[in-house]
Amino acid sequence: MTARTRRGMTLLEVLVAVAILGSAGLATVMLGTEWWRAVRNAREADRSLREASAFFEAVALWSREDLDRHLGTRTQGPWRMRVDRAVPTLYVVTLADASSGRTILETTLFRPGSPRATP
Repeated sequence: MTARTRRGMTLLEVLVAVAILGSAGLATVMLGTEWWRAVRNAREADRSLREASAFFEAVALWSREDLDRHLGTRTQGPWRMRVDRAVPTLYVVTLADASSGRTILETTLFRPGSPRATP
């Protein structure tokens, strides 16, 4: 090989190395961006679940009469809440995301029947 041919090969090797390093750098930046987006989405989902849980805790304290008044499906802020009476003493309460319809929380609440008057 002549010196001129060798210089050409060195230039080609440098160009290939720069292309490889550039591709690796771009992949690293894209990976970091995706990681940041995933962390942000996880934090948002956690915040949303905490808010829904706090609302659900309040619903769990409702009396039998309150649950009867809320039978069916209704919008409650960013959620759709459905209250069904499975049997006379059991209520199934479901909280779903109003925009996507995805169920967030669901529980069954026991409320004893009203005591009957004895003669």
